[in-house]
Formats: sequence, C-alpha cells, structure tokens
Amino acid sequence: MFTQRLTQTSDAARACLHGAIHADGALDAAMRYATGGGKGLRAFLVMECARLHGVEDSVSIWPAAAIEAIHAYSLVHDDLPCMDDDDLRRGLPTVHVKWDDATAVLVGDALQSLAFELITNDAVGDARVALAASLARAAGQEGMVHGQALDIAAETADHPLTLPEITELQAGKTGALIRWSAEAGAMLAGADTAPMRTYATALGLAFQIADDILDVEGDAATTGKAVGKDADAGKATFVSLLGLTGAKSRARALVDDACDALAPYGQAADTLREAAEFVISRDK
Repeated sequence: MFTQRLTQTSDAARACLHGAIHADGALDAAMRYATGGGKGLRAFLVMECARLHGVEDSVSIWPAAAIEAIHAYSLVHDDLPCMDDDDLRRGLPTVHVKWDDATAVLVGDALQSLAFELITNDAVGDARVALAASLARAAGQEGMVHGQALDIAAETADHPLTLPEITELQAGKTGALIRWSAEAGAMLAGADTAPMRTYATALGLAFQIADDILDVEGDAATTGKAVGKDADAGKATFVSLLGLTGAKSRARALVDDACDALAPYGQAADTLREAAEFVISRDK
C-alpha cells in the first residue's frame, strides 16, 4: 500500500508543481529539471497525514506541491560549489553543472517563491496563512537554513561535532521540512498537530541516520549521488559517532518511536507506519 501511495502522491504533486511553472519563462526547463525526480516522501507525508484527518486530496495537493518545491530549491542550492559542491543529484548532473551557477541560484529562488504561491491557493482555505507562516519558519532561519548554516560552519570548526550538535544540525537541515510535511495535514483539518510532530521528529532523524549509513554502504549508481564524501572530508556523522552498528540500532529505535506515536490513529495509520519502515530500508 505504501509504495503505491508514495508513487501516486509523488506523481500528483509533481504534476501540480509543473503545472504552476510558467511555460514560457526563462527558467522553465531548469525548474522542471530540478523537480523531475526524487522519492516524493514529503509530498506523501502531507497528503497521507491529511487523509488521516479527513482532508481531501484536492486540498492537500497544494501544500504537497509546495513542500516539493521547497525541497527541490534546497537541493539545487545545497549542490552549489559554495555549499556542498556536488556534481550528481538523482543520478543526473546537478543544475549548476548542466547550466551554470547563476541559473542554479535563480532556479532555487524561483522554486522557493513558487512554493508560497502554491500554498496560498484558494483551495487550501482558511489554513493558508498558518501553513505559509509555518513553512517559512521550517524552511528558514529557525529550520532548514539554520541546519545548513551549522553544517557549513562545522566544515571549518576546530573540532568535530558532538552527537547533540549533529542532532541539532540535522533536526534543522533535514528534519524541519519532514516535520512540517507531517503536521500540514492536521493543520488543514484544524486538528492537534502533536502526534504528527512526534512521529515526524523521530522519522526525520531516522531518515538522516539512514542517509549517513548509505554514504558508507551505498554506491553512486543506486543512490544517484556521490557517496563517501563525509568520510573523505572528515565530517562527523551519526556513523562516525555511533559506529555502523550503533547507527543502525539508533535508526531502528527511532522508527519504533515514530510508529508508537501513531497509536491514537489505530490501523488507519498503517501506511504511515510503512513509511517509517521504508526510511531505514531504502537503498537511495
């Protein structure tokens, strides 16, 4: 059920997002390229958590497309030479490699702006302002951008990050958008967001630990991006701090915590439980 639902929501969110990209714009091709792949996990979380709270897909599709736009923008900028300097993303040349640095910056800027255009669509209704404000916080100085800034600072620090420090970093860089994605459905329904936040906080950290494990055990052909970069750069990761076995054990425990948070929803949340299992079993 999860795999089918992930594909459906990912395809729907991408279609909505691409439909909002100005077909005759100077950045049309590059924006579509930047948003043309990926797992679509964040869009899935928006729409599945909305479904759990009785919200129709015709409503949740807009914030789902918005979070995919924000996520794509973050990847385009993250890949730039002044950031992580990556040449490969989703198995293809990164935007700045295929075009140039200036185009990549502008594509990211345009996708970020487009996200807020999408999330304020009339179909979203009364939740538009709350969703837009919370997405700005999750993506900005309190969330994803904060985590990215900590990551860049760590590269020139005189000591490797400690476990609490790397947990804080990843709670922003990776976790903030995942938390928002899970909470958005409850926000659309005017429901309590606490269970979804607990679920997604554990899920987001497990997701990042799984990424660190893939950087050690994965290969570029499967993951679609460079591997082994963290070790080569001497960066502290959950694997370097906990060891491979310890990191896998911690990820497993976090998935269990995420599933426990869904207890109030009973069997209706089984697809979200499958999503948590997917996070630590994926190979890319």
